This record gives sequence, structure tokens and C-alpha cells, in this order.
Amino acid sequence: MTLLDAVVVGSGPNGLAAAVALAQQGHSVQVLEGHDEIGGGTRTAELTEPGLLHDVCSAIHPFAQASPYLSTLPLAEHGLVWRHAEVDLAHPLDDGSAGILKRALSETAIGLGADGRRWLQVFQPLVDRMDDLAEDVLGPVVRWPDHPLSMAVFGLRAGLPATVLARTFRTEQARALFLGCAAHMYRPLGGLATSAAGAMLVATGHAYGWPVAEGGSRAITDALASLLRSLGGTISTGVPVRSLADLPPARVTLFDTTPDAFARIAGDELPARRARAYRRWRYGPGAFKLDLAVRGGIPWTNDSCRRAGTVHLGGSPAETAEAEAAVVRGRMPERPFVLVGQQYLADPTRSAGDLHPVWLYAHVPHGYDGDVTDAVLDQVERFAPGFRDTIVATHTMPPAAYASYNPNYVGGDIAGGANDLRQLVLRPSLQADPYDAGLPGMFLCSAATPPGAGVHGMCGFRAAQRALRHLSDAG
Repeated sequence: MTLLDAVVVGSGPNGLAAAVALAQQGHSVQVLEGHDEIGGGTRTAELTEPGLLHDVCSAIHPFAQASPYLSTLPLAEHGLVWRHAEVDLAHPLDDGSAGILKRALSETAIGLGADGRRWLQVFQPLVDRMDDLAEDVLGPVVRWPDHPLSMAVFGLRAGLPATVLARTFRTEQARALFLGCAAHMYRPLGGLATSAAGAMLVATGHAYGWPVAEGGSRAITDALASLLRSLGGTISTGVPVRSLADLPPARVTLFDTTPDAFARIAGDELPARRARAYRRWRYGPGAFKLDLAVRGGIPWTNDSCRRAGTVHLGGSPAETAEAEAAVVRGRMPERPFVLVGQQYLADPTRSAGDLHPVWLYAHVPHGYDGDVTDAVLDQVERFAPGFRDTIVATHTMPPAAYASYNPNYVGGDIAGGANDLRQLVLRPSLQADPYDAGLPGMFLCSAATPPGAGVHGMCGFRAAQRALRHLSDAG
């Protein structure tokens, strides 16, 4: 059997980004995917009605265009087209108002009224430094940054509890808008450094917008796969890897898997100390997802919500914080934090006439086995009376279904691991090189490595850089 330079296990964005980075340097690369379809968290399917394209997991991609690696690739030449809704994000409140985020920072500030100047003071410095920040934030935490001044500006905001930074603003609209972004971290919003995700999502939204991929999120990995093949790489689907014996001979192997999954694959070959560390990898809350076919769109009370690609349903700032704290403690809130994707507003190719695909998921406790369909629909109905009457078809994915769909989503954790402070800093364990898997020539490249979850490909790219050094050193 021919010795390959590299094998990559897993064809999500990180696995394919790693494969492309290796192939760009002239190395022979094969990607192995256990599923019959590539894509990991970026698959798209007709889940409700024929012709309606639903993103099965990731849907809105603020970090994809900001990615220091993906942004350098000729993905447009391989079919990837980014589309933007008129409004990037809305967070409605019970009085009919909403916090509105648009790509233009100035428009957002004007819309926030009394908090406009404060919004500019908090986020303008980050937007101005976004390219530098993306290089440093989308990498390991424990290292000297390439742009220390920019990181210091970011750190003054990111290190705060989200609930503290939110108090910078006077209005419920601005506070809710920021806390809804911070809630993407799946942590109690009163904890240290919980402002990090919110600050980056807001700043990235102002710098690049919150785009969707035309034709569905699968277009991202389809473009990466096409680029890989053009560079001579190959992809094999329906090839599960359960042990090291399942791997073809290769000089380096990269794993787009969770640490504990790699420990199972490596078995007794993995040093005991590293195996114990990987098996202790902790998971966070889960996602309960609904995909709907909706006739004519959602009848939001707030007009901006009708034009928004993403809508956060968390109610007041206090309610958002309470719901996030509850799910981390393992308790299902009566009113969960719900994310709504209206990708068809930016990309009409996903719809069929006046029948539109709507993407929703609620934050739920890890491994939650209850049915929260009504709770999710109630949250939408709360801000869009008459919404239930527009629903033509429904498809549900509880946490267990998510775990079956993608083995990295243990207990429905679509972030690939708990974002507590320890795992944010020591990701995936206490080790000098976060991508070194503990066996010669083997590396982790999943969201369990820095910088974590998101369609940015940076976990794969940075792991590939480490693998390239290994190949160079080995001669």
C-alpha cells in the first residue's frame, strides 16, 4: 500500500481546511469520512418539504469571512457565494421593540438611540482592529499574541462577565442585543470572560456581516472539497475509523474528532496520562432543533425582525441570563433561549415559492431527552402572533439525534465541548502543543482545539501547520 503524506479523519470544515493546507504544500492527502456525505456540521438537506433547503446544523457564518485562512482560499472559484440579509441580527422584546444589529456600525448605533455612542465606544476599536484580532483570537489562548495592543483592547472587554459589560448600556434593547450574542458561548453570562464571544460576534458582524452560503452551508465544504481535489487530494466517504488499524499508512494523521473519541481510536497506544486527560473532556449544554416549512414567512411584530437573517429570542436581558444559567445547571427553562435562522431572506434559492425554510434551535441541558417543541414555538409566537398558523411541516432533532448525526456532538453539544474557563484556556488539555495528539505524527484538528467552535477552519489550519513542521523535521 502506498504511503501517504497525510490522512485526515473527518470532513467537517476543520478537517477539510487541514487537508487543503497540507495539499497546498504539495503533500499527498486522503480524507476519511465515516458518514456517506461530507460536511460534518455544514450539511444541508430537504428536511421538511421538497425544494426547501435546511441547514442541518451551522447556518450563519460570521467567522467564515473573517477567518485568516479561509479568506485566503479561492473558494468562490469553487462555487461558494456569500449572501447577506438586510438586517444581520434582531433581538425582539415584549414591548414590540428590538435591538438591531446591521453590518454598518453607524446604522446600528443610530438605531440604538441613547446607547448609540456607548455602542460605538465599545465596539469601534474592535472593528477597526478586526483583521489583527482575527489572527490572534482565532488561535490558542496561551501564547504571546502577534498583535499585543489589539489583544489588550479586546481583553479589556472580553475578560468581563457579559452581564457586567452589558451594564455599559442603558437601554434594554442594547443590553439584550449584546447578551444574546454572548449566549452563543453556552455559559452562565455572569462568569469571567463570557463577554468574549459576544464582543467578537458583534465586532465581526460590523466588519464582515453575518452571511449565509448560497445553496446552504454545504456549499462551504463542497467548495473546500473541490479545492482539495484540484490540488490532488482525495476524499473517501462511508469509511468509519474505530481504531488505528483502520487507517491507511501515512506520515501524519489529523483527527477532526473529540479528544475522548481519539482516545478510543488510539486505545492502548496512547500514553496513559494523555488518555486520562482526553477521557475527562467535558461537554456543555445541548441543542434541540426544529426545522419548519412556513407559508409566507414569520409574522414578527417588529418589522426589522422580518428582514433579519438571524433572530435571538431571549426576551429581556435578565431572562436571557437566567435561561443560560439554568441549562448549564441541567435545568430546562420554561422560556429557553432560541435562535431563529431566516436564511432564505438572503438566499431565495432555499425557498419554493412562498414556502420558506425556517431554522430554529433552543439551548437545552446536556443530553436532554424531553420534547421542547412547544416551548420553542411558544417563544416565536410570543414575538410573532399567528406564527403557528403559518407552519406547513416540522422536522425535529433533539440532542440524541444530533449526537447520531455527528459523533462530535455528544449529548447534543454542537460546540464540541464545554466552554468553561478551564477548557477555554487549556484546550484540549494541559499540554504544550494543543494540536499534538500524544502519538508521533498524530494531531487533533477539531473544535476541541483552539480556537474552538465555528465555521472558520482555523483549528484545521493551525493543526496542519503543526503537521507540516513535523513532516519537514522528519525529512
